[in-house]
Amino acid sequence: MGLNLERVLYTSRARGNADNLMMQVEILAVSQRNNARDGLTGALMIHDGRFLQVLEGAAQDLDRLMRRLADDPRHDEVVVVERAPIAQRDFTGWAMASVRVTPALADTLRDTVGGAASPRETVARMQQAALAQAA
Repeated sequence: MGLNLERVLYTSRARGNADNLMMQVEILAVSQRNNARDGLTGALMIHDGRFLQVLEGAAQDLDRLMRRLADDPRHDEVVVVERAPIAQRDFTGWAMASVRVTPALADTLRDTVGGAASPRETVARMQQAALAQAA
């Protein structure tokens, strides 16, 4: 029996200075360790005091992670943009990819927070950025 995969796309506002490089390194390290342990994959973008993250995995593992986020003192205003079943992962091999913010991706973040970008478009742009950075 295979896993029933789901994807969660969420945004949140950072408590504290999320643009601080040390905070970003800590968040990525903890996310990579926890996600690898829990069988989750995804990508994270941090810009202008906001987090944009896409996560893929089994429903119960995503539920557990979302509960941790709700209690995480670094996050405020957690908003699930979309949660949906998926046929396959887009971020295979990345327990947590860090997506470097370009002007276009900054626009994607603003559009996603404001509801103007489709979740699928946002995920595709994050995947393209992660692939380009890995090349």
